Amino acid sequence: MPDLFDLPFEDEDGDETRPLADTPQPAAADRPQVPSPASVRQAAPAATRSILSVTELTIRVRDALEQHVGEIWVEGELSNCRVWNTGHLYFTLKDANSQLRGFMFKSALRYLRFKPADGTKVIARGRISVYEPKGEYQLVCEHLEPQGLGALQLAFDQLKKRLEAEGLFDGARKRPLPTLPRKIGVVTSLEGAAVRDIVKVLRARYGNVHLVIRPARVQGEGAALDIARGIRAIGRVAGIDVLIVGRGGGSIEDLWAFNEEVVVRAIVQSPVPVISAVGHETDVTIADFAADVRAPTPSAAAELVVARKDEFRSRVWRLRDRLSAAARSRVQTVGRRLHIAVGRPAFAGFPARLAMRDRRVLDLGHSLTRFTRASMALRARKLLSLERQLATYDAGRRLASLRTRLVAADGRMTGAAIRRRDRALAQVQTVAARLESLSPLAVLARGYAVAWNADKSRVLRDAALVTPGETIKVTLSRGEIEAKVSDRS
Repeated sequence: MPDLFDLPFEDEDGDETRPLADTPQPAAADRPQVPSPASVRQAAPAATRSILSVTELTIRVRDALEQHVGEIWVEGELSNCRVWNTGHLYFTLKDANSQLRGFMFKSALRYLRFKPADGTKVIARGRISVYEPKGEYQLVCEHLEPQGLGALQLAFDQLKKRLEAEGLFDGARKRPLPTLPRKIGVVTSLEGAAVRDIVKVLRARYGNVHLVIRPARVQGEGAALDIARGIRAIGRVAGIDVLIVGRGGGSIEDLWAFNEEVVVRAIVQSPVPVISAVGHETDVTIADFAADVRAPTPSAAAELVVARKDEFRSRVWRLRDRLSAAARSRVQTVGRRLHIAVGRPAFAGFPARLAMRDRRVLDLGHSLTRFTRASMALRARKLLSLERQLATYDAGRRLASLRTRLVAADGRMTGAAIRRRDRALAQVQTVAARLESLSPLAVLARGYAVAWNADKSRVLRDAALVTPGETIKVTLSRGEIEAKVSDRS
């Protein structure tokens, strides 16, 4: 079979054919006989043409790429990186000879530990697909990682550089630790060794400190937000003087929560000084740069807190020793001056006068002691007399007598009240009987009646006051009737 590169190509000017310029020309006898296009067209059998639209062809190409290529890893340099307002990342991946368009969905972009930028060499994982409107094949990226430099390290460097440009690591904003903190806040996990180390050091060196611990997750999903919430919660506790934030050692992934921006800003906004104690001495996090003081380990953080107390206590002891030495030196100096003064002639009788005054003081002291003892003895006798009088005073018996008198008085009062009530009741009944006998209703009850004129404006006591045919009203014991006068006599 002849080599394809030895086949002649049609010239643009006509039917003349010529071989490739770089291909060596074989001998005429060795050249294959190539049929002319006309003879090929005549020899080809007639076939039904399958005509595809551009969209259909694009879909076939897309399906073929997606089915046969599958998931791939591609390395190259990023260019034209841009995050659109939709949150998706669009970029071009290129090397020295080719380029490949790609994009990453917002849902995958948020899990990147670094910020993609132009010129960064990366390794991308994804699937090949076709963008149908333009007929371009592209990489649907699911994961990006820097080539050579780890993603976490790149993210660390990028965030550190940005926050440093904002001035969050400026030494001018760092606050000194309090001299004698009375209440210390701690944000860490209750399950790790860090909290035990802190408590152990503080208990041994600062037993009277008040410790406020806010538990927080220190690694894994959501740990950064939990740490930031813990820092803000401790900052709201009244009386907190200093705050320790940290955890024990681990890998860079385990310590990554302390490299998150939300934790750094919470440390900067803390109202009290913050000590960062993350990992071991060789571990460095962005929280260390933002904190007011960095401690290599949690135990060292506790020692930094009590170190100021130890320094203060040592200074007090040094001042005490200096004061004692100065006092002893002063006493010795005054003693020497006194010895010299006593040896002078002007003070020859001074010791004797001091001795006489000392004797006088002793006499007055003895007199005062005798007077005090006599006064105390007199008061003791009065107290004993009062105690005896109190012993003879039987309070229980006097209370029983009073109780008996009260019961008798209560009985008398009750009897007098009953008698007074009976007399008042009898008087009321007598008056009621008299009123009943004088009541006009009682008279009516015995069969009498009261006659009135028609409008009941007067009582009829004389028959001459009415005329036959006039209407009168009659009040009975029960009810009232209306009558017409037919005759009078």
